Formats: sequence, C-alpha cells, structure tokens
Amino acid sequence: MTSPHCPPAAEPIPDFFWDDLLAYIEERRVIPILGPELFTVPDGGGGEVPLPHLLALRLAERLRVPLDPASAGDHPLNDVVSRYLQGGGRREDIYPRVRNLLKELAPPVPPALRALARIRHFNVFVTTTFDGLLAQALDEERFGGAPTTQSLAFAPNRTQDLAPGAANAAAPTVFHLFGRVSASPDYVVTEEDTLEFFTALQSETRRPQLLFDELKTHHLLLLGGTLPDWLSRFFLRTAKSHRLSLQREESEIVAGHRARHDSAFGGFLRTFSYRTQIFQQGNAAEFVTELAARYAARHPASVAPHTPAPASPAASPATGETMRAGSVFISYASQDLPAVQKLRDALDDAGIEVWFDKRRLESGDDFDQQIRRNIRGCSFFLPVISASTQARHEGYFRLEWSLAAERSQLIADSIPFILPVLIDPIPEAEALVPERFLKFQWSRLPGGQPTPEFVERLVRLIRDYRKREKGLL
Repeated sequence: MTSPHCPPAAEPIPDFFWDDLLAYIEERRVIPILGPELFTVPDGGGGEVPLPHLLALRLAERLRVPLDPASAGDHPLNDVVSRYLQGGGRREDIYPRVRNLLKELAPPVPPALRALARIRHFNVFVTTTFDGLLAQALDEERFGGAPTTQSLAFAPNRTQDLAPGAANAAAPTVFHLFGRVSASPDYVVTEEDTLEFFTALQSETRRPQLLFDELKTHHLLLLGGTLPDWLSRFFLRTAKSHRLSLQREESEIVAGHRARHDSAFGGFLRTFSYRTQIFQQGNAAEFVTELAARYAARHPASVAPHTPAPASPAASPATGETMRAGSVFISYASQDLPAVQKLRDALDDAGIEVWFDKRRLESGDDFDQQIRRNIRGCSFFLPVISASTQARHEGYFRLEWSLAAERSQLIADSIPFILPVLIDPIPEAEALVPERFLKFQWSRLPGGQPTPEFVERLVRLIRDYRKREKGLL
C-alpha cells in the first residue's frame, strides 16, 4: 500500500488509513493471512480462548499428561505433545486424537471470522490453523451454509496450489498453509511439525508456487499470528521473495498481541521493513471489527448472508460446460475416459483447474461454439494420444486438435501452449496428429498416470503464464 502507516499508539488512526486500505481491498489487491488469535471459542466458563488452547486442555486430559494453562504460552499443543512423548507416547497417536477432539467440540464460528467473510472483496484467504472454521464462516455468510468454499492444504508430502484466477473466482478459497486436520500427520501440531513445513516451503518443487506468486504481488494483512519472532521474520521474507529493506510497492499490516508486545519483532520491522506497519491500537479482532464496519458502510448491500441458486452439475469446469480463463483443456477419445480421469484428478489435487467433456456430446451449433470458446480461452491444451485415437480416423477430438493447432500459430514459439500426452506405446513419428503437434515436447504417461515431474512442470508453466498476464515476464 502506498500510504497507510500506523501511527503511534497514542494517536488515533486517521481515516485515510482505512480509506486507502479499503480501496486496495476493493481492487482485490489484499490477501488476509490469519493466525490462531482470531480463532477464539467459548471456554465453558463464560469467557473465550483461542481454539488451540482449548484443544490442548482436552488433549492433556485424554492423554493424562499435566498442563498448566497459565504457562502454556502460544503453543500449548506442542507442550502437551512434548510431555506425552517424554513419557514414552507415540507421535502417531496425536493426530487422529486431535482430529477426533475437534469433531467432538464442534466449536462455533468466531465472530471475527464471520466479519471477515462478509468482506466479499476478499476471495483468497491464507490460514495458519488446521481447523475448518474459516471455510464454514464463508459458506454460512456468503452461501447460506451450502459447502461452496474451496479448501486447499499444503503438506510436505503433498502439494496443492491455488487455481489460476482464484482471486476473481465465483467461490472463495481458503489455503491452509500448515495443513488441514486429518487422521494423518499432515498438519502442524508441534514445533517440529512447523520446522518440517517451513523446510518444505523452501523447496522449489514442493512449495505452492502460484500461492507464493500471489503473496509476493499483493498487500498482506497478517492478523492474529502466533509464530515466534524469528519465524515471523522468516515467513515474511519468504512471502515477499526478496530482502524486506528493498523498495517495493506492496506492504503489510500486522495486527495481533505478539506484534504489539514483541519489541524485538517490532524493532526489526521498523528498521528493515518500512513497508510493514504494526497496528498498535488494539488486537487482531478489534482490527477486523473496525475494518468490517467500515467496509459495511461502503457496501451495505453486500454484507448480508446470501444463498445462491443451486449450481448445475454442468457448471463445473470438470463436467464439460463453462470454464474460466486460465484452465487446462484436455482433449481425448471417449474410450480413454478412465485414463483421462486419472490425469484430471492429479491436476485437481495440484490446484490446477481442468476442463474436459466427459459426455462426448454429439456435434451441434451450441456445443461447437462452446468448444471453440474454451479452446480460445484455455492457457494450455493437452491432447491425449493413444491407441484409441490411432484407431479412429474421425472423431470430435480431431476437430479440437485442429482448432488448437490453428490457435498455436498465433502464439510465439517460445510460449508453451500445446502439451501432447501419450498414454500408449506409440512412436511419435507414427502418431496420427496435426503436424504442428510434433513441434512440441511430448509427455509419456502410461495409462494416463501422471508423474510428479509432469505435474510440477505444469504448475511451473501455469505460474509463468500468470506472470506473463501480469506483465512480470
């Protein structure tokens, strides 16, 4: 952000700070990154505590390990697990028990999350918590409770990433940077887990590249984080991908107890990251309350819960109807549907939006126009070459291939567009494909089973595509 600077705590925040922030939000140039302080739940005694604290108390009871709530600090679950392991317990026991506890507690959605969900110009959220409360808040506030929000999760052994165009998609996205609760150890409970996740996030092949591209080029709201000082610095540096002291347009606002009271962290930001401002006038929930109230005053009609018309199954990009720009178009013979579904599922898991028609409709004016629009709008075209396509000298896929080859002539040779996929042992020179297909790099995926290298390559290509769209390449 070019202007809002949080003044000293003794001074009220001027209106221009909020006006500038709301202007960036309305331009969809701001991504909120949420921490545990905003995920408060009733403690059973008339007060509220962060959800991890309540989970730690219940887990300590179940594991029969001592826990002093007053000395638990910001990472009570780590304290409980450490005591359990020191007593001879197994690490693998922890994750299903935390999952079961969370299901039993069924905590209500915190007011701060509801307030954020009503800011409809927020469409991409990042959370460092493993629960599903943020997605629940979005579904209830925007869609009348219908499960519409896309929920993605990073784990060191499984990379999911944002879909192209997520910031402007019809449904919001919640990205769990430290994993999402499950029976497996694929989410952060302990400090060791945090270390493993941060290590994986430094890997070019495992990190969610599209997400980090967005973090780099957007203003960030870091709300209610509880990471230690050094990890907070490290995360901010990773998100911005270059030295924090270098001149840059995008800035960050940090709100929360740790940011206000950790003098070392605040001193570091003031000295080396002049584009980062610390909200000194209250905690993260108070910041959200003020922001949501000012947003509602500017957009009174948009903050009421909304129930959309039920989506037609054909409206999904995977089912063969309207697709959004930036999707990957898969073209294939109908006999190869089982293999193509393997390919589609792997790309879906990587956060890549895929379009393919699994009905193989008969040709007609409406369908022809739809195919032509989608081939013009996709970012990549994946023709699936097989024994079935070799055996069929006629087929609708051949029209799709011709249209893609025609479009590729308008694209610079250095820009990838057609990515042929060979699922049967056929020599490329003998493949019955448009001659232009032979100019491109082919991928051999026997039976349609994608390799990690293939998925990683496509993720990188989509990342470069998005950079070109933004003029960064």
